[in-house]
Amino acid sequence: MNELYAQYKGLLFKLAYQLTGSVSDSEDVVQDVFLKAMEVHPEQLANPKAYLCKMVTNRCRDLYKSARKKREEYFGEWLPEPFLTSEEDAMESVVREDLLSYAMLVLLERLSLAERSVFVLREALGFDYQEIAELLDKSETNCRKLFSRANAKMGLRQEELAPHDGAGQAWVQTFLAALKQGNMKQILAMLDQEVVLVSDGGGKVQAALEPITTRDRVASFLLGPVRQSAMVHGEVLAEVRQINGNYGIVLRSSGGVHTAGLIYVENGVVRNLFFVRNPDKLKYVGESDCSGSNSHETQL
Repeated sequence: MNELYAQYKGLLFKLAYQLTGSVSDSEDVVQDVFLKAMEVHPEQLANPKAYLCKMVTNRCRDLYKSARKKREEYFGEWLPEPFLTSEEDAMESVVREDLLSYAMLVLLERLSLAERSVFVLREALGFDYQEIAELLDKSETNCRKLFSRANAKMGLRQEELAPHDGAGQAWVQTFLAALKQGNMKQILAMLDQEVVLVSDGGGKVQAALEPITTRDRVASFLLGPVRQSAMVHGEVLAEVRQINGNYGIVLRSSGGVHTAGLIYVENGVVRNLFFVRNPDKLKYVGESDCSGSNSHETQL
């Protein structure tokens, strides 16, 4: 079982995370699945990857109803829980293409659990339809329909399609420098005309209650409330870190991390900005490792 744990822990975590949007729930799911797998007869683990993935999917299904109700009652915009990744983690995921972009995770919230399960298993983890059908106890035809429906729901309007490209480290550093200097002209030049900014405070800290759209509004928000919030927290250190496999921003003060910013770029300009400010969701971006090769810091 130790060998299975070492071999499949990463895969099962990514499956659970992309089904739940929660790092803490995903870690619990993986631990529960391996504990239960220890009680399974070896013959049932003849195909361990399929069996374990099915257990994870079923466990996430059990969590779905309570999680959905909490999100319906959530104050303001709900965003997935971000987590730090190393350069090696990010490159490994790019090679295998098994980690959807953060922007895509946000779009997954539009789907039913069945649609989401099929989409993640197919698009992120590369399962064929026969394997998916066996994992979900559905027909191949049904799985194909669910995948098609998921694509339709996530692409209702062309301008809402989230890009997969992450901003490079140098690009993020330039963006931070423009924010620090209050350079409105440069900020505007780095934003797409139809940029969308979403922030999640969970009703516990200051955050926009609805998405902010258009370049002028987003720039005003970045150079207004965002910088004002930094001033409220006192001296703020902005770190460029690998978050969910792409470069993003972690803002910390003497009280610890208070904001994680994820940036997605298309054709050289920002298409999506996500600011996670709910303190309950910042546990997994709270580690400070400014000496690492994937970290760069500046003061705001």
